[in-house]
This record gives sequence, structure tokens and C-alpha cells, in this order.
Amino acid sequence: MKASLILLAALLMTGSAFAASEADYKSAYAAAEAANKEAGQLRNQWTTTASTLAAAKKAGDAGDFDKAVEAAKEAEALAKASIFQATSEKTRWRDLEIR
Repeated sequence: MKASLILLAALLMTGSAFAASEADYKSAYAAAEAANKEAGQLRNQWTTTASTLAAAKKAGDAGDFDKAVEAAKEAEALAKASIFQATSEKTRWRDLEIR
């Protein structure tokens, strides 16, 4: 039982055991920027995405790549959520129309 718990703890910790590199940061930041650009083309960029991207850049410039990757992935998720919102609301407004 104790060995199983130790193994489980080791498996859970492996995701955070490896430090992010500058390349990881640049890749995550590029993906977030691309998603934010797509949201901009749909005219639905969220302000929280911009501030999260700025936080990622600040952390990356400071060399804290773990924090930068985390923020960039959060910014990408926010941008993708804004894309989903924009595309789903293109047709959903008709469902709310009083007939």
C-alpha cells in the first residue's frame, strides 16, 4: 500500500519535475499569439487574453520559463474560448429571437 502511494505521488509529480525551456516558452507563446490573432480576425479578442500574454512575455523576458509557459497556455485557452464564443454566437442569436 505504501509503495503504491509513493509510486502514485511520483507519477503526479513528473509533470512539474521538468523545467520548461526557452524553446517551450517560445512555442507556447507563438501558439497563444496565433490563437489571439484568429480571435482578432473574428473581432472578438478578450482583454484578459492580452493581459495574460503580456504576463507571459514579462515572465519569459525575466527567464522564468515555467511561469511564462503556464501563462502562454492560459492565454491560448482564453483566445480559443473567445474564438468559440464568436463562432457559436454567429448563429445562436437566432435561437433567442422572439417568434
